[in-house]
Amino acid sequence: MSRLVTRFATLREQGRTALIPYITAGDPQPLVTVPLMHALVAAGADVLELGVPFSDPMADGPVIQAACERALEHHVSLRQILDMVSTFRQQDEQTPVVLMGYLNPVEVMGYEVFSRAAHEAGVDGVLTVDLPPEEAQDLLVSLKAEGLDPIFLAAPTSDDERIRLMSRAGGGFLYYVSFKGVTGANRLDVQSVKDKLTQIRANTELPVGVGFGISDAESAARIAEFADAVVVGSALVKRIAALLDSPEQIPVQAPQLIAEMRAAMDRVVATS
Repeated sequence: MSRLVTRFATLREQGRTALIPYITAGDPQPLVTVPLMHALVAAGADVLELGVPFSDPMADGPVIQAACERALEHHVSLRQILDMVSTFRQQDEQTPVVLMGYLNPVEVMGYEVFSRAAHEAGVDGVLTVDLPPEEAQDLLVSLKAEGLDPIFLAAPTSDDERIRLMSRAGGGFLYYVSFKGVTGANRLDVQSVKDKLTQIRANTELPVGVGFGISDAESAARIAEFADAVVVGSALVKRIAALLDSPEQIPVQAPQLIAEMRAAMDRVVATS
């Protein structure tokens, strides 16, 4: 049983919603990433989403694009990111880690080589933003051979058939993008998300996480009332960007947002 399956099962038994923060690996400098990962877990993160910086992050808004640029200034590579995960695993063998990024760096490394190295480093899931399930068969074979969960993005336009396809091909959880557009936009419609999750759950047994548009403790709590996971990215990366002049403070101050979200989510779940 994978760490993701175990973590979601445990949270379900506890009646709690997973909190999944996203950070870009190597932002603003490589030495910050592993201490920040540990600090996010201490603040209440249940799963960590580690972004692989890419020179053309087409699905990302300006906040995460800037984070990718800062990481790439240090020539952060996919292999270095796997080393970061391996270092993280020396102290934390329980918290699931998902790599999120674009297909190109994985293709360059090679599907089998990447999948083996990711497994050995302690990665649990892989989300390739620009690889739909219809085109993912070769990568899926390599990932699943190493016990890695492929994670797919469902959109407001995803119909029943497509959701079932992503469910059959994927594992770990299904990531629902709460609106069409890039990361960092702020137009969360809670009722429409709730309605869409009803449709998604009728077509998958995977846990469903919601991302895009979750910017503070209040919005996280509102989504936690009905989602299996809340994903926060741009709001956290903004906190990191505000501390560029004092990077040693990033693991201290940036996770405060996660602590606020965790507390708000748990209050809502406890009273529902």
